[in-house]
Amino acid sequence: MASDKKLKFVPFSSTISPGFWYQLVDKKLNEFKLDSSPREIHGFYSNADISGIPCQHCVEFDSFEDKSTSFGLNTHGLLYNTNTSEEFKQFDKKRLLQSEAEKLYDDIKNGNAILDSSLLARFFLLSFADLKKYHFCYWFGFPSFLKATDHFTVKRSCLLKDNFSEDAMSSLSETIHSYDGYKGFFIVAYDGPNFQTPTCHNLSQLVELVSSDRSLCFVFSDPSTLADYPGWPLRNLLLLITIHWTEYLQGKFCVLGLRCKTTQGCKSILDSLWLELTYNPTFAGIAAMPDPVGWEKNHQQKMLPRQVHLADSMDPKKLAESAVNLNLKLMRWRLMPCVDLERISKSKCLLLGAGTLGCNVARALLGWGVKTLTLVDNGKVSFSNPVRQSLFEFSDCSTAGGRPKAIAAAEKLQKIFPGVEATGIELSIPMPGHPVNSNEKTLEKARNDVDKLISLIQAHDAVFLLMDTRESRWLPTVLGAAEKKLVINAALGFDSYLIMRHGVDNVTNEVGACKSVPKLGCYFCNDVVAPGNSLRDRTLDQQCTVSRPGVSMIAAAYAAELFVSVIQHKDGAHYLPSLTGDNVGDLPLGMIPHQIRGYLSNYQMLLPTTYSFSKCTACSEFILSNYADGKIDFLLEVFNSPPKYLEDITGLTLLHLETAAVEEQIIELSDCESV
Repeated sequence: MASDKKLKFVPFSSTISPGFWYQLVDKKLNEFKLDSSPREIHGFYSNADISGIPCQHCVEFDSFEDKSTSFGLNTHGLLYNTNTSEEFKQFDKKRLLQSEAEKLYDDIKNGNAILDSSLLARFFLLSFADLKKYHFCYWFGFPSFLKATDHFTVKRSCLLKDNFSEDAMSSLSETIHSYDGYKGFFIVAYDGPNFQTPTCHNLSQLVELVSSDRSLCFVFSDPSTLADYPGWPLRNLLLLITIHWTEYLQGKFCVLGLRCKTTQGCKSILDSLWLELTYNPTFAGIAAMPDPVGWEKNHQQKMLPRQVHLADSMDPKKLAESAVNLNLKLMRWRLMPCVDLERISKSKCLLLGAGTLGCNVARALLGWGVKTLTLVDNGKVSFSNPVRQSLFEFSDCSTAGGRPKAIAAAEKLQKIFPGVEATGIELSIPMPGHPVNSNEKTLEKARNDVDKLISLIQAHDAVFLLMDTRESRWLPTVLGAAEKKLVINAALGFDSYLIMRHGVDNVTNEVGACKSVPKLGCYFCNDVVAPGNSLRDRTLDQQCTVSRPGVSMIAAAYAAELFVSVIQHKDGAHYLPSLTGDNVGDLPLGMIPHQIRGYLSNYQMLLPTTYSFSKCTACSEFILSNYADGKIDFLLEVFNSPPKYLEDITGLTLLHLETAAVEEQIIELSDCESV
């Protein structure tokens, strides 16, 4: 740089690592939400002389953490993240720069920047993050001031290696590298023309150093790599000098733009920039804050923001998971702030039946963010299935005999959303009215199937009964009651549907003992006939579930929503609908019925509540006690006996006899008779 010229500064060129944007997305989803308040972040710049990288300022993945970096000099920043692209475009950028410059100017004027010189290295970041597409718009600002350095003149400019001996610089380099203060801005005191006995000091010691006979130079870590021009941080240091110390410097002073270059493993400061500056000693200082400057230009050197698109570089599976989480969290931010999404995502759901209901329930649970789904079915995909069962397609039934329903459905769930842990299991559920004692092999298979079903129910938080027949629901109902699991039952008619949750005992009672807390009824509590073989002597239309196509979708949606509503309540599966009305605060998603009975013929829906039947063939204390005592042996006895066996042990047979006796005593009256 020629002598007696005005100073020119190399502005910062910023870089943001992808990790910062991933962290911002995570913060936005879990902490910031829709709050667009300024957030503290931290960056850094380096004074390493790396060719081709001028004055680089970096923001990394850990920028939200307040900690020192080993990469360079710390900078203080504020993040202004807008919620919409329109808000980003309309943001008052002039006012933002003015506001940030005022903060910097106040710190300089009141002396805060003398005590903590890192306050001179400031930046702010205006951004918009499109969380669905992973597109980000951003604009950096590095506040400084126009005309604040106009009164300085460069008397001399050179590199250290061109004007000082290597021996003289060796001592200075060692002193600077051992200095444990903030190396962004500090002072070096030395004796003689060749930096003899140098010592490093923070800026707050300037006044006492001036009174000594030692020579002084201001040092700043210079991110510029240009031989004649210093980096941007010097601007704010010169303003600090102008406001506080011109009276001590007698019209001139020296500045060392410290640049550390590593060659063959050794650090050298020989490429540092040496500046001798002069100014008019009659200069009275700056009375008011100069006009601010500092918005960064984009790559085309235009005063416009920058953009980055990360979707193409991301793992599609992670992108899908993030998008699913975003949809759910948007619901929580806007409409349901008290919903516990983590509780939903961690729930393990067992779906018994992978047909029309099973497919639709699985899709609805997937939409709620449930990550663990196990589907159980023993059927194959047939040609009639894909049009009504949403997880199947023609290729699943075009193979010989059709693919196993449970396995095909689980695979399709993982194709829809790779983040789900979906498992398909082929399994026959033993049923009353379907004997299993024909031979030893059949008996052993029944035992294994029961053991497998018990293990599955124990390993899951909720069980959905989505099968075709009444009797197939009996064993899961018994096991769900015994294991005190949440059981959601869904059943279809031609134009009607039933959704209900089975009751769960709060306390353990002896057989026949009075319960201190009532229990909601199960699917079998309203029946006075034990389940049997409902497929015997049925015609084709009776063997298949024939219903209006929309019924299964409605029922599946209600089943999934009922499950989510139950687990959000503080009492969970033990919750009982109140006859006097519930506290709205206890019902994050609204009312939680026991049953939902719907009829498409007149578009009517009923919400009855019934309590457990003491003689129920599935959840009564008689059944649960017999199961606890006999386990698999008791179950095999039920499977191999006629329905009357269950009716006998529960007392239904006696109830039928008593009812018949009462009916025989009814007195028939004619129209002409009176009582």
